Amino acid sequence: MSFQQEFELLVRSRYPVIYIPTAEEERVEGAIAQSASRLGNRGIYIWDFVDGYQGNPNDTGFGRRNPLQALEFVEKLPVDAPAIFILRDFHRFLDDISIARKLRNLSRRLKSQPKNLVILSAQLEIPSDLSELISVLEFPLPAAEEIRLEISRLLGAVGKALDEKSLDEIVRSCQGLSIDRIRRVLAKAIATHGEVRPEDVELILEEKRQTIRQTQILDFYPTQAEISDIGGLENLKDWLLRRGGAFSEKARAYGLPHPRGLLLVGIQGTGKSLTAKAIAHHWHLPLLRLDVGRLFGGLVGESESRTRQMIQLAEALAPCVLWIDEIDKAFSGVGSKGDAGTANRVFGTFITWLAEKTSPVFVVATANDIQALPPEMLRKGRFDEIFFVGLPSQEERHAIFSVHLSRLRSHNLKNYDIERLAYETPDFSGAEIEQTIIEAMHIGFSQNRDFTTDDILEAASQMVPLARTAQDQIRFLQDWAAAGKARLASRQTSLKTSIGRQF
Repeated sequence: MSFQQEFELLVRSRYPVIYIPTAEEERVEGAIAQSASRLGNRGIYIWDFVDGYQGNPNDTGFGRRNPLQALEFVEKLPVDAPAIFILRDFHRFLDDISIARKLRNLSRRLKSQPKNLVILSAQLEIPSDLSELISVLEFPLPAAEEIRLEISRLLGAVGKALDEKSLDEIVRSCQGLSIDRIRRVLAKAIATHGEVRPEDVELILEEKRQTIRQTQILDFYPTQAEISDIGGLENLKDWLLRRGGAFSEKARAYGLPHPRGLLLVGIQGTGKSLTAKAIAHHWHLPLLRLDVGRLFGGLVGESESRTRQMIQLAEALAPCVLWIDEIDKAFSGVGSKGDAGTANRVFGTFITWLAEKTSPVFVVATANDIQALPPEMLRKGRFDEIFFVGLPSQEERHAIFSVHLSRLRSHNLKNYDIERLAYETPDFSGAEIEQTIIEAMHIGFSQNRDFTTDDILEAASQMVPLARTAQDQIRFLQDWAAAGKARLASRQTSLKTSIGRQF
């Protein structure tokens, strides 16, 4: 049921007080005006604390700076006169005993009259003693079609147009923003270069970043990582590239659901976090990073409230990528009795949302220790796929060395024996390969020369890779993946490595 259908049903059912939490006053008032017209041209009276009632010449200014008088105005109209009274920011006065009493008295009368009070507020604050009296109605952010119409209107005003693919991408990027924010960011683009361009997606993402900065739960994680920056992991990259257009309206028309997310399992340093960053950048979606530890608060009920707030914020900014790093550490305490069940309730809310969400929030969770994850997390339906990210093969190490050296020394890449480097670094993860190159650069820099292949090999010889210090954990993960519990991220991955070899 749409907002207007639900609102009109409440009005026809004579619900006396309707509370709509939204910051989009202009848009919601327009929607209410359309509903009032369809309901038989009901009168609309709008009040705020500074200007009082507005619009009607006979009543303009009535109730200025007097919220009690604003409620008394309702009784001035004839009993049988259908009307909707919009009270802006009225939540600030609900704790006043005279206002609360007047609302109760009015609600009794309005049950038999074609009149409704509508409270508009950017936040939801209802005193417990009025909770039975007030009905809350959510006003959603603009849907894709409404955004498309607004963008088309703005483009028409400047005499410019976008091809269908670019328009679809701009619309997708604007989802999660209010109409006012969309107008502002597109006006900024037009002021910058006289038109809206496909690359203005970055301006839109910056606008979303402003919204995220207002919360202490999620971080907006800017990234320039490309899919091509990931060395190896060809199976995983193919899987992601096939879903590059899955957030588009064309995909919805085709009947495709929104992609749900990925769980990436493997030891540290194998490219799991880099993959999350590359997904967001490649799909032109904002990357939100959740530190699960921030969900847990000291007050009773605070953790559950923060979890719901996190979900609401992520969905408001959708389509987006929600990155949860090391989720195994976050929920390893589920089932313990030491926190009065808080971890269990937070976990329950979270996995229920994972299973039932319909919003385009693509969740990328990474885990190093699969044994620490509750079994419910691994059940089908939570994620689209679970990938095992193992240690890179020799061919993948070649690709990883190539990526880093191309970025650092593209002008003399031929001076490095990448084949030898890949061969001489068995069991090294991607992060450890990057660290050997950095150490080699320190060697070269300290001797006032460029670093060489031998410097990299020297740095590698002094490093003990994690694969040799966490052999039991890696063997467990390999056995777990070999049992068919996860797809292999790499085409070349062998589930038997050289762990334990002597060098």
